Amino acid sequence: MAEIRIQNLRKKFGSFTAVQSSTFTIQDGEFFMLLGPSGCGKTTTLRMIAGLELPTSGEIFIDGEEVGQKRASQRDIAFVFQMFALYPHMNVRKNISYPLVSQGMKRADIQAKVAEVARILGIEDILDRPVGGLSGGDRQRVALGRAIVRNPKCFLMDEPLGALDAEFRERMAEELRALHDRMGATTVYVTHDQLEAMQMGDKIVVMNHGVIEQFGEPQDIYDKPATMFVAEFIGSPHMNFLKFNGRAGPGATTIELHQQTVGMPCLHEAFDGDMIYGVRPEHVRLSDSAGYRGEITATEYLGTTQIVTLKTHNGEVKARIASSEHASVGETVGLDFNASTVTVFDTQTGRAIRSDLNDGVMSHG
Repeated sequence: MAEIRIQNLRKKFGSFTAVQSSTFTIQDGEFFMLLGPSGCGKTTTLRMIAGLELPTSGEIFIDGEEVGQKRASQRDIAFVFQMFALYPHMNVRKNISYPLVSQGMKRADIQAKVAEVARILGIEDILDRPVGGLSGGDRQRVALGRAIVRNPKCFLMDEPLGALDAEFRERMAEELRALHDRMGATTVYVTHDQLEAMQMGDKIVVMNHGVIEQFGEPQDIYDKPATMFVAEFIGSPHMNFLKFNGRAGPGATTIELHQQTVGMPCLHEAFDGDMIYGVRPEHVRLSDSAGYRGEITATEYLGTTQIVTLKTHNGEVKARIASSEHASVGETVGLDFNASTVTVFDTQTGRAIRSDLNDGVMSHG
């Protein structure tokens, strides 16, 4: 397998810039997620790595070799598409073996490789069945088998679970991650589903309008969002944003929300002006002793937890609390925020103000 290094990668289609100066490194053996909404540039980035699109500028290194201007067939990669792209006139065995047949491999070697891949994917019992009658999950396994059988340097996957229903998606996500762990393959995976990215990825690049908003490990991206976009895109419900106008210097640990002092991590930077106090719903606690108040406008029961929506002077707040905890619509309650988890954002730039919490965030624009 191989390390993939992207350096100042840029792609323009006429006057439209789809990817803007992206730089990141995918370590050998990583399961790497390209995450973002439709039109953010993630698929274009993947297609440039694959050789299906040539970059306008920048460099792509696979296993130390610059491949930016090479054809897809010269890059030793395997691509798995959302719509399977299987040959309908061939059975499962022939679909999986097709890349090896095209390479002129000996029949005995092909049979051994197909048998090995079928065992890994658990599809030995359907090798001689036509692909047309298979379930979506089995067809995706066949598509994966056809990619795996070549033993390429890296696997590139463009929303491969997007055509499956929710139950199949969850099961196939688990299988894909387990398969990756067994093979130690370098995998680049495109998705718009933040739960999928958090569940499977070793590292995540979050993209928006062709720009990398943040690059890092899933837990860091969730706990330490570098921008308001990341804080809103990752998490359900997303991070609460409370607007305030204030001033603080380096070392500050509190701010004023509607004449009430609330805590935040120790800042390394000063701020002055319109800001956002960001806190995740699970880090909001209903407390009779808290001075900052909110009126409950809705409750949503989720089994072991409930989502409580509150109206405050600084904006709407959602709190994730135990379902056994009392919360009634119309009631005014105190809100206590876990200060160590708070992120303060500059409303003009949308970027986080650096604090102890934000140290080590890897972000590239």
